[in-house]
Amino acid sequence: MALSIIPDSRLTDLSNEEISRYSRHLLLPEIGVRGQRRLKAAKVLLVGTGGLGAPLGLYLAAAGVGTLGIVDFDLVEESNLQRQVIHSTRDVGRPKVASAKDRIKGINPHIKVITYNTMLSSANALDIIRDYDIVADGTDNYQTRYLVNDACVLLGKPNVYGSIFQFEGQASVFYAKEGPCYRCLYPEPPPPGLVPSCAEGGVVGVLPGIIGSIQANEVVKLIVGSSEYSNHSADTLAGRLLLFDAWKMSFRTLKVDKDPHCPVCGEHPSIHELIDYEQFCGLKKPAGEDPVEVITARELKNRMDKADPLQIIDIREPHERAIAKFPQAKPIPLGQMVRRIDEFDERIDAVFICKIGQRSVFAIRALQDAGYKGRLLNLQDGFNAWAKEVDASLPVY
Repeated sequence: MALSIIPDSRLTDLSNEEISRYSRHLLLPEIGVRGQRRLKAAKVLLVGTGGLGAPLGLYLAAAGVGTLGIVDFDLVEESNLQRQVIHSTRDVGRPKVASAKDRIKGINPHIKVITYNTMLSSANALDIIRDYDIVADGTDNYQTRYLVNDACVLLGKPNVYGSIFQFEGQASVFYAKEGPCYRCLYPEPPPPGLVPSCAEGGVVGVLPGIIGSIQANEVVKLIVGSSEYSNHSADTLAGRLLLFDAWKMSFRTLKVDKDPHCPVCGEHPSIHELIDYEQFCGLKKPAGEDPVEVITARELKNRMDKADPLQIIDIREPHERAIAKFPQAKPIPLGQMVRRIDEFDERIDAVFICKIGQRSVFAIRALQDAGYKGRLLNLQDGFNAWAKEVDASLPVY
């Protein structure tokens, strides 16, 4: 992509203070004064201020991007601090957008920060994204990734994508005007529960710093574009998917082609407006499906105190149980559930436990689909609820 997406009509001069601050950029012929003026005029929306949004916000602020919008509805939690370096210990309990804004303004008081303390949804995405030149996607769920992608295609905006899990990360630029979109690479989401979230599967703390910094670099290149002082235009990740493995310390790049049959950016698109992305990703309960019965931590404690007959099944993996064990629980990992169905007694209530009460739903569904007729209960909010509400000696992780 040779040309900048920032029109020259929006450019303003740099003050002496800005020239001093950004001098190391100005010395690069690929950026120079015009490139820095483009950065100053640019408006970038960060979707999420977590692991990826943290380095994105920090480095784009330091680079002098004139307007940063940040969308997030979460509060800062202690478990965030292992990787979300835009927040500090004293920010625990604060809205992430407020914490991020303070840190960004502390780095660069010259820029404008607009916060949206809300969940990005089909109802508000177009209105929010419309005012920005570029969207940097730092989300951790499929429904928001498809939402961001479709909104960017419909509005003609570039989408700088990143994702992380455990030790592996991905990055790309999806810009339908210049190449493929996210749907060209991933036409459909994986089945619900197949890919655990970082909250369930974990992530090494430095990984989002690496991938988020790569995203920030792509944003800068999109903004700066070509330079009158350099013969080389920036090569972005448009049409390429960067794969990084932090454990093996390896990078790979795959070519991604535009899909002519893509429903949103193809030759004959069928998606012309934002859809219900929770339904698209299979997160809504099918009509007529019975809900999974739940039991709260306190209700389970009462039943255990009364010595009620119970089968307590801990479906967490061995490395999770090494963090903390659940009392009186029998360990059966999720992947072994159906083949060990004969170990259950249909006459006795079975309670299933995972970290936050999500994977255990899939264990219950698997047993029901296999023909199990006994009563199956899901511990609401999982092990962490037990640690918070019943046994404070156990850690929340």
